[in-house]
Amino acid sequence: MPILVWAVGESRVSLVIDNPRSPRVRAVAKLAKKSARSETGLFLLEGPQSVSEALQYRPELLVELYATPTALERHTEIARSAEAADIEVEFVSEQVLEAMADTVTPQGVIAVCRQFPTSVKDLLAGAPKLIAILEEVRDPGNAGTIIRAADAAGADGVILTGRSVDLYNPKVVRATTGSLFHLPVAVGVDLEPVLERVKGADLRVIAADIKGGDLLAARNDGVLDHPTAWLFGNEARGLTDEHYALADWVISVPIYGHAESMNLATAASVCLYESAFAQRSK
Repeated sequence: MPILVWAVGESRVSLVIDNPRSPRVRAVAKLAKKSARSETGLFLLEGPQSVSEALQYRPELLVELYATPTALERHTEIARSAEAADIEVEFVSEQVLEAMADTVTPQGVIAVCRQFPTSVKDLLAGAPKLIAILEEVRDPGNAGTIIRAADAAGADGVILTGRSVDLYNPKVVRATTGSLFHLPVAVGVDLEPVLERVKGADLRVIAADIKGGDLLAARNDGVLDHPTAWLFGNEARGLTDEHYALADWVISVPIYGHAESMNLATAASVCLYESAFAQRSK
């Protein structure tokens, strides 16, 4: 039976959804599965930071917005942004929010959003100077962190090939911490035709791989000054010889200490920032 509470910042009474087994709650929870996301064209957005970014940059994408009363009291900016965008915040109990969420300890705010992938054609139409291409990157945390790093480095977009993790996987979305709404991301494409189009847009393709040349030497030689598409491969296998042949350069991030290897997302962040530094210095 729904209970009644005073709506935050308002003088009216609102219903709180409190049945974690209701069809509506289950429909939201199903978005953690790729099949449900593919069928509906929707995805799950969790946490106040990500929801705030969506409300600020792409409010038209929000279909439903849920929060516990206590969470909305803590994050009054979400209430204000939702009101400005004419989006109703629907109150739910802690148990309902836990049932909806993909995380074990949700932070009290969840939204359902429309998927909004960008085409490679549109991504390249703006004469980009820096993009990241992910080929068979399977770890959601890595993919989301690379999107976040690309955003921070001022990149113009990210491309995930069809062999990479689903962009709208809840773990990917969380790892972007809202950067998903800041820059265009193309998905589901094959690598070879993408690289042809990227080169046709006057971007230099640089594959990041342990077998490549030294990043510092490439910076000193001016390799990174040119508009660049960084190509990142699978966490375990890296890139293939065929991929190397398609790239203009193959470069590795040197390890000066005793670490056995470097996490893919960390290495990608270094590469993207090196290009950002080089291009801005030029």
